[in-house]
Amino acid sequence: MSLLAVSYDSSDVLKSFAERKQITFPMLSDPGSEIIKRYGIFNGTVEKSSPAYGVPYPGTYVLDAKGVIVAKYFEDDYKERETVSSILVQRFGMAAAGSHITKETKQLSVSSSASVDTIATGQHVALVLDIKLKPKMHVYAPGVEHYIPIDWQITESDAAKAQAVTWPKSKMLHLDAIDETVPVFTGDFRVVRDIVFAPDAKLKSLVNDKGEITIHGVLKYQACDDKMCFIPASVPVEWTFHYQPLDRQRFQK
Repeated sequence: MSLLAVSYDSSDVLKSFAERKQITFPMLSDPGSEIIKRYGIFNGTVEKSSPAYGVPYPGTYVLDAKGVIVAKYFEDDYKERETVSSILVQRFGMAAAGSHITKETKQLSVSSSASVDTIATGQHVALVLDIKLKPKMHVYAPGVEHYIPIDWQITESDAAKAQAVTWPKSKMLHLDAIDETVPVFTGDFRVVRDIVFAPDAKLKSLVNDKGEITIHGVLKYQACDDKMCFIPASVPVEWTFHYQPLDRQRFQK
């Protein structure tokens, strides 16, 4: 798996930026925006007199080993960006690079992590919950009827907007005592959701003295074993990120 970037900037500009930010993957210069136009992502709304003329709509393509596009990630708002780390976690199930916090109850353990630990305005970041149910335990999946499903809530915050949860595929469990079949999760499973960080003017006003922003949430569930169901429980979860201001330094020859 490899990563490369395409920009309308000159090679000198890209070299300066890569050295300043310690970027090691290839950054390809497309000063006439020829490749950008061939991909159909040229931003024609930018005035020709603007220094930004030639930029593409920001996005990411995922190609297979034969160079065939298998997925693409673009946003309507150019101020929002899907991060590569979020794509790797969401689409390919890779381990989240951000810090991990694990909490344990009598029925399960839950480890919270994120695709990155340093964020900037408009970024999409994947939040992850890795859940390990103890032997013979199950929790009810979303969509179950007449039972309490597992639920992951994010505390409302001006710092970021939470997207929908991606749940794994559930399994069907037959309850012999009442002759009923219901969707459940058992064993180990992962739950993922994106959050989108706010515009910079709002985001930087929420940073604490350590330059950090914390997102809070709660995992709610009712666990059962093969004999009984336990009292519904809630586990607080959180993610702390380091805030990085936008790089507005211009290239100087």
